[in-house]
Amino acid sequence: MKTIIELISDELKSAFAKLSYDEKYGKANISNRPDLCEYQCNGAMAAAKEYKKKPIDIANEVVEILKESESFEKIEAIMPGFININISNTFIEKYVREMSNSQKYGIELDNPAKKIIIDYGGANVAKPLHIGHLRSAIIGESLKRMGRFFGNEVIADVHLGDWGLQMGLIIEELRERKPELVYFKENYDGEYPKEAPFGLNDLEEIYPAASKKSKVDDNFKQRAQEATLELQKGYRPYREIWKHIINISVEDLKKNYSSLLVDFDLWKGESDADPYIPDLIKDLEDRKIARVSEGALVVDIAMEGDKKELPPCIIRKSDGAALYATSDLGTLVEREKLYSPDEYIYIADKRQELHYTQFFRVSRIAGIVPPNHELKYIGFGTINGKDGKPLKTRDGCVVRLETVINDIEDAVFAKIKESRDVSDEEARNTAKIVGLAAIKYGDLSNQAAKDYIFDIDRFISFEGNTGPYILYTIVRIKSILEKYYESGSRQVS
Repeated sequence: MKTIIELISDELKSAFAKLSYDEKYGKANISNRPDLCEYQCNGAMAAAKEYKKKPIDIANEVVEILKESESFEKIEAIMPGFININISNTFIEKYVREMSNSQKYGIELDNPAKKIIIDYGGANVAKPLHIGHLRSAIIGESLKRMGRFFGNEVIADVHLGDWGLQMGLIIEELRERKPELVYFKENYDGEYPKEAPFGLNDLEEIYPAASKKSKVDDNFKQRAQEATLELQKGYRPYREIWKHIINISVEDLKKNYSSLLVDFDLWKGESDADPYIPDLIKDLEDRKIARVSEGALVVDIAMEGDKKELPPCIIRKSDGAALYATSDLGTLVEREKLYSPDEYIYIADKRQELHYTQFFRVSRIAGIVPPNHELKYIGFGTINGKDGKPLKTRDGCVVRLETVINDIEDAVFAKIKESRDVSDEEARNTAKIVGLAAIKYGDLSNQAAKDYIFDIDRFISFEGNTGPYILYTIVRIKSILEKYYESGSRQVS
């Protein structure tokens, strides 16, 4: 189904052609002066140069042909040669009816349909979701839904951060706090507990404490790095601790994502890429794609024509540990083997642009993905406080996503109770719906690549370009239609 602008342009092109002018001049645009008109055509200005005529004369000729069209409520020529247009109610009614009677409201499905993997969420196990995870979740979920709406097979993968230094930090902190646990007993060969010796609240306290300690205690940090490496090599006691961490964390993450109506098809993590990494590295070495630099294994990615210097991509550190790039490459190998999608879309903070540039280039150089499989990176801006800096709590900590959701729901609840005489239960249920609209639309109404100021008062406003205002408008329209039907009418004109 054609867009409104395309239909208006078709009529303009037909008029230009009837007058023996090139139809290319019959292009409509949304007016930048809505006080004067809804749409505008500036083609007469350009046509005047080719046909050696005054722009206003050409504009008047076109208007004369189209003035009887039922599509336009108003069409007029304005000096020096603009054509101003307002569409008619008849046109709008016909267009809306055609939309409602067509498949998916007139949207043309992608042909051929594609298989797409979208990598978004970016959650880390053992850490609660924070405000920085909001944009990835909301933007990624929107792209997933749109992709499916257009008829594509879209696979959503949260791609958990479950294989990095945070694992070693937790293991070492646990060792210091509970050295009696069987995981830390040498030569232990019995069964390991099925129940974790810690809960979610413990994890949320242990990791920050361990992270803070690692910044001032080099010995502790080194032990954590060694524990991480042992985990990655398959040391069973650490793998058992790791399984407990995963199970506890994923359950909580699913609950939090569910509150945003965000869901994933795959709950894979960096650890799933681990089996593919040894062969990947060997292949890079055998084909001389990777080289050793100061003990680390790197791949040169710089190309002729680069506008800035790009450093080599580190595949393996000098101590043998894998990095994010290694994990992402291994994940790509797995995805090609299991799914072989036509397109990959990665949603991440725009400050990670270098990482994705390096990762994509190594993928192409090594032939991990075929040339016809697209690799796309969508970088988003940060969510800032009113001071223009990344949003933090008063004591300088990262703001938890759960806290943000609850704060917005509470603010909407208070507004509802102030303006309406309803029960607390009804107000709470409404606040959840309106609060979710406030969060999601508040984020999506900003350009993805730009930073924005997080302002609860603006997000929950029932006026202006906000989620609550859109919901309010929908409710008003439904109310009007219900009253119209109750009056005995059955057709909306």
